[in-house]
Amino acid sequence: MLNFGIIGCGRISPNHVKAIADNRQQARLVAVCDLEDAKMDAAIACYDKLMDSDTNTVKKYDDYMRLLADPDIDVVTIATYSGLHAEMAIDAMQAGKHVIVEKPMALSVADADRMIKVAEQVGVKMTVSFQNRFNKSVQKLRSALDAQRFGKLIHGVASMRWRRDAGYYSSADWRGTWAMDGGALMNQSIHNIDLLQWMMGDVDTAYGLADTFLNNIEAEDAAVAVLRFKSGALGIIEASNCIYPSNMEETLSVFGEKGTVQIGGMATNYLTHWEFSDGLDDEGEVLANYGENPANVYGFGHTPLFADFIYAVQNDRQPYITPAEGKKAMEVVLGIYKSVKTGQPVKFPIGDFSTLDMR
Repeated sequence: MLNFGIIGCGRISPNHVKAIADNRQQARLVAVCDLEDAKMDAAIACYDKLMDSDTNTVKKYDDYMRLLADPDIDVVTIATYSGLHAEMAIDAMQAGKHVIVEKPMALSVADADRMIKVAEQVGVKMTVSFQNRFNKSVQKLRSALDAQRFGKLIHGVASMRWRRDAGYYSSADWRGTWAMDGGALMNQSIHNIDLLQWMMGDVDTAYGLADTFLNNIEAEDAAVAVLRFKSGALGIIEASNCIYPSNMEETLSVFGEKGTVQIGGMATNYLTHWEFSDGLDDEGEVLANYGENPANVYGFGHTPLFADFIYAVQNDRQPYITPAEGKKAMEVVLGIYKSVKTGQPVKFPIGDFSTLDMR
């Protein structure tokens, strides 16, 4: 049994609470931390309801360093705003805690590298919450790639068409800032960018355009980018928080010499096209069996991600999403930002770059 502490009880934290409750045979929530007492109470109430309990044994901390000093805690999940992820994760690992950190793991290449180094030096496990990798549809696509059914990869497309209006950005003063968040690419589209690079391979070059169209924020609310992967394949990224009147879709498409697959839905959660020249399976059957319908854009992936991480800690193996894997999508986003800043294509690795360099 692993004891969990959650740092940050805001928008994403209910998914962490549910993931712990869903893995109750191996995990339990023992502490939460937030600056607002009401948010901690809400997280505890959510956990008690899921566990069908009203014992209220979960401890509350308003200082995350005090939570890290709690000897009862084995694993810390970090669900604060992005600009604090690196510092808190490093503090947690240096306190001997295993860490699940929400995306993005950091807002600079240097901070991400520090996190990876500390995890290795201290000997603890760390993963980044790219939960969409666990979607049934995404796993099915990955299995086809691993079996080399596509032949030569030609190009891939990651398209996120969502809505984030003034009410969203005004709900917290850190949203849309370069110091603590970034824009549509770093906060929202990074999930789809992670899937694109996971399927297509490492990026060689990125060229991006971005602007702030509808929202009074520092960072972009819409962006496009073209990529050249090291394999020679091409990539296209579309990321918009300006879609009227509400979230439309998040779609991932992979096109190869011998196959075409598209995953659609609100958050890349069900297959919309599946066709291969080898004829090994029935498209209609695959489409019917590999889809999910989540209630929101966060999907169902936190529960299996937590299950994998628990198993990794218990069996001393690397998690499915290693720290190095967690860095890749963040570096792609920073590479696009660097291209936007310089007006030039950017080669990978991009060197040290931070969202703060966009100011």
